[in-house]
Amino acid sequence: MRTTSLFAVSLLLGLTMLEAEQPTAAAAQPLSPQFVKALQDADACRPNVECKLTAEMSATLVGMFRYTGVCRADETCDVTLDRFEKLEAIIKKTEQWTPVPPKVSPGTVQGAPPSDAIVLFDGRNLDGWISANDHMPAHWPVQGGVLTVGKAQGNIETKRHFKDYQLHIEWRIPKDVEGKGQARGNSGVFLASTGPYDAGYEIQILDSWNNPTYVNGEAASLYKESAPLVNAARPPGAWQSYDVVWTAPRFDGKGSLKSPAYVTLFHNGVLVQNHVALQGETSFLYRPSYRPYDRAAIKLQAHPDSSRPLSFRNIWVREIP
Repeated sequence: MRTTSLFAVSLLLGLTMLEAEQPTAAAAQPLSPQFVKALQDADACRPNVECKLTAEMSATLVGMFRYTGVCRADETCDVTLDRFEKLEAIIKKTEQWTPVPPKVSPGTVQGAPPSDAIVLFDGRNLDGWISANDHMPAHWPVQGGVLTVGKAQGNIETKRHFKDYQLHIEWRIPKDVEGKGQARGNSGVFLASTGPYDAGYEIQILDSWNNPTYVNGEAASLYKESAPLVNAARPPGAWQSYDVVWTAPRFDGKGSLKSPAYVTLFHNGVLVQNHVALQGETSFLYRPSYRPYDRAAIKLQAHPDSSRPLSFRNIWVREIP
């Protein structure tokens, strides 16, 4: 359906679509066929309904003529077809019609991948994953549609590399988890794996339901850089979700940082990191710093704490052009 900016503006200014002649203080002025067609094309009058220029409509158009400079402040400003067409031309300059955004079908249920998503784990296998340390096939257990961390096997990462993207991932701490602090359901999602082991940019996974620890190391923290805005954790045994918008850092031809990485994160549907600029790659002991890279894998951490391993499901990504 064609809806123009003129119609939207005119609604704000009190111009309504004329179903029939409206009573006004002055009689409505008849319009030429060309003017009627111009008004109909702008959705200011409905086709096959008598369209006349009421005093209210005239006042609205005169106000728009003067506001846009179609009429000078020192001249008489009558409503004419020529002036209306000039107004339409001004308004059309603000309308973008191409390129038309491609259609994407959203998932049929909350969290389901949309039609343009790259599914990284759908509950069947780890064909798209490798060991982060030696790049051999990944061997974490997959059973019942669920991926469980293989602590003895170490971190795994995607075969595909990404730059900017939207990521959805679901995870679950075991209901009978033991331990405390950082040794209670610890794992992480590395938004860009820049090397083996724990090299990269990490979002922390942890049982933060009732488990005090340092706040920049609790669930949904950008580990050791940014504590979450709120604690949106669910209890152990419940599935939880992260929805991430990742903007990768940019480097110039000499490897110097041009723009930092940015992270927006929703934990269980709650905004917890709002377009946070990172200071560099995650570091456990030292200040974060950047080192140049272009595209990188997404990595899941096999944290070596003694608590029972957590699980993942429904992992997908949408690349952002």
